[in-house]
Amino acid sequence: MTVMETWEVLTDAFGRIDVVVTAVLEGLDLDKVNWRPGGVGNSIAWLVWHLARIQDEQIAAAAGTDSMWHTGNYAERFAFPLDADDTGYGHSARQVDAVQVTELGLLDEYHDAVLQQSLRCLRDLDNAQLNHIIDEHWEPPVTLGVRLVSIVDDCLQHAGQAAYVKGLADGLWHK
Repeated sequence: MTVMETWEVLTDAFGRIDVVVTAVLEGLDLDKVNWRPGGVGNSIAWLVWHLARIQDEQIAAAAGTDSMWHTGNYAERFAFPLDADDTGYGHSARQVDAVQVTELGLLDEYHDAVLQQSLRCLRDLDNAQLNHIIDEHWEPPVTLGVRLVSIVDDCLQHAGQAAYVKGLADGLWHK
């Protein structure tokens, strides 16, 4: 029997985020991706952008690299009327409205770039690094292992929300 390495388990977990996001984005048009349930809920565009931004920034910080948002010029390419370092955390309704995707392929491309960067970082991970404290602002301080699980948890929740919104949109558009 082969024993899975920690990086393999984490690679599987991050891959599950991609499976959900890919399924959500499949077959969408710009109206559905930017639609906000009830005019106030989070759109698929915002949810996918936000989960990718959070994953991007947190993986980059943990790996000591720059985010794909900046190195891939995604801030300029999306051209949202937001601060270039904005991740969506704590957004007001007005800020959620500002996240309007004009090119579906760009959202998918950014998410994929973040996933590939995350997988590269995971491949270099050894078990001892999981216990390395990366954030002392919490009690107890946050280790790399805890942060990685937190990223997966947060991203999967947002991906699930995006899948739910897609179901709502499909129901409205098919009536």
